[in-house]
Amino acid sequence: MPELHNVPLDSPAWGWAPGAVIDSEFRGRPCITFGDSVDLIATVAGAELTHGVIEIDMAVTGERAFHGVVWRVRDRENYESFYVRPHQVGNPDSVQYNPVFNDVAAWQLYHDDGFWAAVNFPIGEWFTVRLVFSGTRAEVFVGDMATPALEVAELKMLVAAGGVGILIGGPGLLVSRFAYGDGAAPFVGAAPVPAVAVPGIVPAWSVSDPFSEPDPAPAHLGPGALDGRTWTRLAAEPSGLVNLAIADGIREGRDTVFARTTITSTHARTVPMHLGFSDRAVVYLN
Repeated sequence: MPELHNVPLDSPAWGWAPGAVIDSEFRGRPCITFGDSVDLIATVAGAELTHGVIEIDMAVTGERAFHGVVWRVRDRENYESFYVRPHQVGNPDSVQYNPVFNDVAAWQLYHDDGFWAAVNFPIGEWFTVRLVFSGTRAEVFVGDMATPALEVAELKMLVAAGGVGILIGGPGLLVSRFAYGDGAAPFVGAAPVPAVAVPGIVPAWSVSDPFSEPDPAPAHLGPGALDGRTWTRLAAEPSGLVNLAIADGIREGRDTVFARTTITSTHARTVPMHLGFSDRAVVYLN
């Protein structure tokens, strides 16, 4: 296990904005809390980790919120995150791994085993969250430091150095300790079995630069409809899923993209094509 470095919560390395942090005491511990409307990530200046360990001692109240840790932070719009949902404690989605690309959270795409879990963390009491991450894997411990609450077999961001810190997502978070260790640590669980691609998936899509959603969407794409567009190739995951936010984020007036692919057949025929999407899609053929 890498040596852990405690980062005092009043350290200038946090760069807290004026008024963002409130010194407090809870259950016999000095701590910090945040205003009810605070929704931010805070990283430790100078800490850039590719592999490592994060520990945070936290307490939460029962309000709807999303509190946890961030790592491999490239900027404020691209990072890995894990959080607890106090309003869902004990439910299947009470804790969540959530990669964020271009300021678009991917919790709608990544769920079930390996992305969320049912955990009975305490409300109104202190508990520790420990994150161990290396390569494309992560294990998260919540309260119980012997058995992972969540094993993430495939982290979605590129394996690269990035910042580490705290995710404050709404009201009711108290923090009494934050520490990190730089370097690979052993995992408790067995190595994951590589995912097998679903037969017949579209292996990759070319995704256009974003534009304003037409209302209504045209029934047909006329000549020149794609002229001037720029394209990013995104490979599909083994399930067939493609996270369009990897290519671009959502901005005012730039909330829609074309995703195109070419399907080759040896002869003319009719076959079913299954398409899942969020939030709206129009499909054009030829």
